[in-house]
Amino acid sequence: MNILDILALFICLAGIFIYINTYYLKLPSSVGLMILAMGLSFTLQILQVVIPEFQTGARRILQDYDYHEVLYQLVLSFMLFAGALQIDFKKLAEERTPVLILALLGVIISTIVIGSAVWYLLSFIGIEMDIMYCLVFGALISPTDPIAVTATIRKYSLSKNLETRIAGESLFNDGIAVVIALTLLDLAHAGEDHFLGPVDILWVFGTDITGGIVIGLFLGYLGYRVLKYIDNDEVEVEVLMTLALVMAGTQIAEFTHVSAKQAVVIMGLVIGNEGKSDHVTSAAGDYVFKFWNLIEETLNAMLFVLIGLEMLIIPLRMDYFAAGLFAFIIVLAARYISVGVPIAVMSTYRTFEKNTLQVLAWGGLRGGIPIALSLSLPEFEGKDVIITMTYTVVVCSVLYQGLTIPRLMKSTFPTRR
Repeated sequence: MNILDILALFICLAGIFIYINTYYLKLPSSVGLMILAMGLSFTLQILQVVIPEFQTGARRILQDYDYHEVLYQLVLSFMLFAGALQIDFKKLAEERTPVLILALLGVIISTIVIGSAVWYLLSFIGIEMDIMYCLVFGALISPTDPIAVTATIRKYSLSKNLETRIAGESLFNDGIAVVIALTLLDLAHAGEDHFLGPVDILWVFGTDITGGIVIGLFLGYLGYRVLKYIDNDEVEVEVLMTLALVMAGTQIAEFTHVSAKQAVVIMGLVIGNEGKSDHVTSAAGDYVFKFWNLIEETLNAMLFVLIGLEMLIIPLRMDYFAAGLFAFIIVLAARYISVGVPIAVMSTYRTFEKNTLQVLAWGGLRGGIPIALSLSLPEFEGKDVIITMTYTVVVCSVLYQGLTIPRLMKSTFPTRR
């Protein structure tokens, strides 16, 4: 079985999951997909016991292929570009400042709180892990699922300002968290070779982020000019140009050793805002945005399939899963702190609706981005712990928060008719 067969299997299972959830379970996308992924995990575990040959075949399929490059180079770049493409700065208008502060400051606070608390937790349980890798986990688990959040809030009569803040913060924190997680990972690897001082750390962060922004701005504007030249009726050409742009931008950023993920986010923002227009002469046609929305939904579903299959090869250790359960409590508490602090600061000069903190915190479901990040990490001591904790946190977040957020919303906001 080659890599194309594996991808075909993932896409087939993702399609089946989406069909079952849409027509039978009728649950929010992330909740339904997670339930089906867990069902797949349990089914495969039973098959391993009943048919010993199945275990050998399944492990060979998952272990013989290195998904790191596919997830890192393709899936993450595509998901981040698709998410950034949806952000409309014109609609954000006066909400740009609180959205950016909530996303940037929120991810930084969340990373520090989660990373520090998890380090103490693992030390208490007896699991050794470097503090830098704990901070990597804190960053990669910080992004919230914009698909789940947007789908939920649209059903209720939120004010335009609050809806924009919730959706915008969720979309922005993805790219920021990925950049921080990958930069911390670089620092962790560099720190194994020699001691890194504050100046070295600032230099790595500065070059990664600044370089990614510069490449993203250049390629984003170049892509916008090319799309403006292409007739909107040439749908296939426009779609292919955006695909080529994302893949080329990723490779150029990797070659120059800057943040490829920051570059694709900036490209998505430039094309999404410069290329979109209410007029028929907009640079990018509607089908470009529909195509990337489909890509995001499909990759999100495939990631849930992959995390279900990944349970076949990660160690089923109770201390790892116990750490994951405690980590979920830490992540939830950190979410309240990371959005509560910026809201408290901004409340001195801006008005925030009642229950904004509760909705932002409890509605911050974890989804595809943390899964992709954890599975794309290179090999190091403690990777299995991070994958297991990520799996446990995402499962608890999607099922517990995802199934209870409608009750919170109903008690706070009327349902739209």
